[in-house]
Amino acid sequence: MTLQLRVYVPPHPLIKHWLAVARDAATPSVLFRSAMTELGRWLTYEAAREWLPTQEATVQTPLDVSPATLIDPTVPMAVVPILRAGLGLLEGAQTVLPLASIYHLGLVRDEKTLQPSTYLNKLPEKFQPQTRVLVTDPMLATGGSMMNAMAELTQRGIDPALTRIVSVVAAPPALQKLNDAYPGLIVYTATIDATVNNQGFIIPGLGDAGDRIFGT
Repeated sequence: MTLQLRVYVPPHPLIKHWLAVARDAATPSVLFRSAMTELGRWLTYEAAREWLPTQEATVQTPLDVSPATLIDPTVPMAVVPILRAGLGLLEGAQTVLPLASIYHLGLVRDEKTLQPSTYLNKLPEKFQPQTRVLVTDPMLATGGSMMNAMAELTQRGIDPALTRIVSVVAAPPALQKLNDAYPGLIVYTATIDATVNNQGFIIPGLGDAGDRIFGT
């Protein structure tokens, strides 16, 4: 069976609400940050479904013994926010994955060529086998930054099938590139917009997520 990129747009009313808040140009930076935190939380909650490793156990209730399913603490987990905008989703993601290690990856996009370059890389030389990785980046526009991030992760031993991407707005150019290169990958996003303009911004999108998060 041929693998294909899977993209989920969860129909959760809280995701829709906070997406609307984030899209609104009148939303001040402090509220925009709150929207990113909430979107990070609820999208990570959805991404964790059937992805978190579990183990079967038994627990003693006040009345009897009961079977139980617990998160397996022996399987390593990591969250990789793509700086700087990916930091906006990190706080919410951490509320769902509190034991995950955090590895920062800083990428900047050339405004003329739209090609990314790395200015910070805190990834380990090698990840442990079976490590689950969640990558956060609000905007999947041209796909350059995420392709760069995935290349860094896979050369360090990460399996794309065990990786989840959390974004707020995705666009076809990025999704097509990811599908071509990493067909086993799964993306969770609040919405998919149809257009990317010549400056590399998603239309209608929500503007420059990094600038709006940090008020710059």
